[in-house]
Amino acid sequence: MPIAEKKNVIIMGAAGRDFHDFNVYWKRRPGCRVVAFTAAQIPDIAGRVYPKELAGAAYPKGIPIEAESEVSDLIRRCGVKEVSLAYSDLNHIDVMHKASIVNAAGADFRLMGWRQTMLESKKPVIAVCAVRTGCGKSQTTRKVSEYLKEMGKRIAVVRHPMPYGDLKRQICQRFASLDDLDLHECTIEEREEYEPHIVAGNVVYAGVDYEKILRSAEGEADVVLWDGGNNDLPFYKPDLHIVVTDPHRAGHEMAYYPGETNLRMADVVIVNKVDTAIEESIDLVESNVRLANPRATILRARSPVTVDDPASVKGKRVLVVEDGPTLTHGEMAYGAGHVAARQAGARKIVDPRPYAVGSIKRTFERFRHIKEILPAMGYGERQMAELKQTINATPCDVVIIGTPIDLSRMLKFNKHSVRVRYELKELQPSALRSRVEKAAAGRCCARC
Repeated sequence: MPIAEKKNVIIMGAAGRDFHDFNVYWKRRPGCRVVAFTAAQIPDIAGRVYPKELAGAAYPKGIPIEAESEVSDLIRRCGVKEVSLAYSDLNHIDVMHKASIVNAAGADFRLMGWRQTMLESKKPVIAVCAVRTGCGKSQTTRKVSEYLKEMGKRIAVVRHPMPYGDLKRQICQRFASLDDLDLHECTIEEREEYEPHIVAGNVVYAGVDYEKILRSAEGEADVVLWDGGNNDLPFYKPDLHIVVTDPHRAGHEMAYYPGETNLRMADVVIVNKVDTAIEESIDLVESNVRLANPRATILRARSPVTVDDPASVKGKRVLVVEDGPTLTHGEMAYGAGHVAARQAGARKIVDPRPYAVGSIKRTFERFRHIKEILPAMGYGERQMAELKQTINATPCDVVIIGTPIDLSRMLKFNKHSVRVRYELKELQPSALRSRVEKAAAGRCCARC
């Protein structure tokens, strides 16, 4: 089909799902031409190019990545017929605002279903996803990995993409040691997801080309364990689909895209953090699960928080540093670090906003619900330097690190710091373990 007759398409994304959808669907559509990706959520993604080496022969100059704010102009200027949404953790209202903007500019708006984008594995796949960012996917994935290893299974954890660097060098990444994190020049956000798995003895794969990643993972594993990002759907067709919910944000399980889709597809739904949530909120989440997906097994779990050195926190002025995405597009006003500070008897939680610099200051200006906690934003060297400067300028006695990694290993603080840890503790451990064992043994039916 001549170029002039092809349907021009824009993929609306955030440097992750958008690239996957292109690789497995749009790249293979001879009647379509992707004229641009648009970027949101992640700093400094717009202005890059999806390289020709990944885009294929039909795109000798690659594909430009533009700011999402330019989508209306791009539709008109490039004669775009269709815009496909390909990123996650969006309020249902925000999704329809985007649809309205696209429709008003004259293009169709598309939400792709799982049949078009999920790859099938030769090995059993267990997927851990969520209804929102910050529900506890990673701790759930680590718990599932424990069960699999106790069964004697070799596992490969495949992490939802975070390709924020040189895409040509990130096609298929394998992390088996902490040195690999340095080798691949990982950002704070990447380290937060990979490091806990590596410390637990798990091999982690991530990157851009998830078909190549899958085949590599299958070569060294009996079971592929999908560790989801945000509230996105799995890239691989799961034999067991576990979805984590958060009663601290009760009702969000039915109000965010594509988290509600995950909820409706789940085989097992974990209601996490029941040790710190009120019973009314727990009941609301469970009621919504039964309404949306009556076939799902509902399990409750605690997420107990511990501090490495609680005596150093008691009676002190503390700065709480929390996981960045959980606070920003995850919309949480606090995290595990804040809970730990209160439990350990901190005298005062210091507000870091007056001391924030650069992009950290702009983060507070954009996300005004974040007040007396500091999001660990670190998508690049400059932002990590600004995070360090903000921490060192904030007057406090102790820094409480509520992120999944020890930030003091990457950033040198001018004050004492302590780590907060949190792991999944199911109220019915045998129930989750039983489902994991069946899936790993191939006795759990894949979604048809």
